[in-house]
Amino acid sequence: MLYSTRGIVFGSTKFKETSIIVKIYTEQFGMQSYLVNGVRSNKSKGKSALYQPLSLLDMTVYNKAGKDIQRVSESKFALTYSSIPFDPFKRTIGIFLTEILSKILREESHNSNVFKFIFHSLELFDTQLINIQNFHLQLLIKTTHQIGFGPENGEDFVHQISDSGYSVTIDENEERLLTDLMNQPYGDDISIGNEVRRTLLDHILKFYQIHLGSLGEIKSLKVLKDVLNA
Repeated sequence: MLYSTRGIVFGSTKFKETSIIVKIYTEQFGMQSYLVNGVRSNKSKGKSALYQPLSLLDMTVYNKAGKDIQRVSESKFALTYSSIPFDPFKRTIGIFLTEILSKILREESHNSNVFKFIFHSLELFDTQLINIQNFHLQLLIKTTHQIGFGPENGEDFVHQISDSGYSVTIDENEERLLTDLMNQPYGDDISIGNEVRRTLLDHILKFYQIHLGSLGEIKSLKVLKDVLNA
């Protein structure tokens, strides 16, 4: 049966000569793997651009309960990015978010609120002109509230880590900044030095590990830190 849904692309792998299998977080069905036939053929030149990481799509898909791989009937861009693929800082943040969100959402079933939040956040990021270096921190800490284990503020963030048994030192300034990152809109001027930004990201990743289990190696983390420290 055919269904209409929006989707956020999180990666693809080649399948046979001309097809791909794409990992897409969908509004209707959560995280799914889709077979896209013929997208790498000469006749389909340019269609592979639809399935680049973090692409926002309008899709018509087949969905059959119990199948590990579904099929895409049609797809088109819901939004064509104007800056994320071209700005070196945004592109690096996007690569990191692709990897980390695919880990965070890997078991996520249908949850339209989570989907809409991430979809809208990426729309805003594409148009954001200032303070982009804090976007990944804000998105990750704001997403905790959408998933269901978000702290009330920086103090609660510290308590949750402490109660888990982990020994992590978070000073008053970092606690205040965590509260600001949670509560202030994307793009607001939250003054964070490079070293503190790195530390806050480590705290946020530890927070996710406490609630979701090991995230494994995050290959893009070093590149992210290096580029944002440039």
